[in-house]
Amino acid sequence: MQQDIFRITENREIAPSVFRMKAEGDTKAITKPGQFVNILLDGFYLRRPISVCDVNENSITVIYKVVGDGTKLMSSMKEGESLDILTGLGNGYDLSLSGNRPLLLGGGVGVPPLYLLAKELRAQGKEVTAVLGFNTGEEVFYEKEFKDLGVKTLVTTADGSYGIKGFVTDAMNDIDYTYFYTCGPEPMLKAVYDLSETEGQFSFERRMGCGFGACMGCSCKTRNGFKRICKEGPVLMKEEIIWED
Repeated sequence: MQQDIFRITENREIAPSVFRMKAEGDTKAITKPGQFVNILLDGFYLRRPISVCDVNENSITVIYKVVGDGTKLMSSMKEGESLDILTGLGNGYDLSLSGNRPLLLGGGVGVPPLYLLAKELRAQGKEVTAVLGFNTGEEVFYEKEFKDLGVKTLVTTADGSYGIKGFVTDAMNDIDYTYFYTCGPEPMLKAVYDLSETEGQFSFERRMGCGFGACMGCSCKTRNGFKRICKEGPVLMKEEIIWED
């Protein structure tokens, strides 16, 4: 974990209530796709945890949805403003298990961390397929960006207004894959778990307090004991997940 001041270079809406923010700062603590950052906002006690969409040696890209007062404040910030950000949080995805034909499954704002994952898998020469799930065609984002990486990209929408009608699981049966990675709302993750035919990795969203393992507020029960989503997660292996009602 590292704390640094980042300067915003872009903050714009890319889909209804969904914003892409780019910021310059020290990114060396970010070492894996699937890690997240924790952003301090004026007037709010708790930081906002947001997954990393992309990173280079001096800047990060995050994509977030406006769902409350904190993200609403973020959406109003302008180029040149500064943010206090904790970086290098979470365990991230393990790319070594992917095999030659990994499948990436993302739902809504679970799509962004899969972009950096796809980028690194493609750099390793993997044949990557991504299924991006949204509620409506109006909400679709980053389809072109995935395709520009050389990723076979499918889009599903719940209302059928764009791409395949249904959910990400409706596209899974027709795909030949060696391993999978997924991120999205928990009902989607459970559906992927039930339908998947290989091992895989799941990135979970939980309400967090500190974001770095001190408060234990985001702990969940696994087959390997209790784990903190912010520290030992957010990525869990398929074989260790216990689904609780």
